[in-house]
Amino acid sequence: MLNEKVCEELNNQLNAELYSSYLYLSMSAFFKFINLGGFSSWIYVHAQEELLHAMKYYDFIKQRGGRVVLKEIKAPPKDWESPTLAFENVLEHELSVTKMINELVSITIKERDAASNVFIQWFVTEQAEEESKAKDVLGKLKLIGNAQGGLFMLDRELSLRKFASSK
Repeated sequence: MLNEKVCEELNNQLNAELYSSYLYLSMSAFFKFINLGGFSSWIYVHAQEELLHAMKYYDFIKQRGGRVVLKEIKAPPKDWESPTLAFENVLEHELSVTKMINELVSITIKERDAASNVFIQWFVTEQAEEESKAKDVLGKLKLIGNAQGGLFMLDRELSLRKFASSK
């Protein structure tokens, strides 16, 4: 059975993951609007993964006898000045999620909730991967600079990412 503090923090993380999905859906729509279909596809996959993460929290809370509490999701931005600035936003957002997850780890340790701590460890590893992916795309965008041909090639590369529901 979840204690009250851990349950509250798991719910906060569930809602943060829902916002992440919402943010990335908005980015996907933005990229599609500016004719960068590969970027749109890449970030859409990311949105699907974030929704899957939210559902992992949802199921875990229920499994442990906690109450799922869904909160209002604020509207995400709808425009970015450039693909580079959008991916700077992705990295910044992923770093903030990492910070939240690290805090959640600390809370599970403080509350002596080993089962929740083990559950959270999957997300610790996942966040390292997500930060790496965002840094990779951002690094390529910075190398490309204003080279339109490079942007076109990166857009084609990003279109290859596919959603794997087993994450």
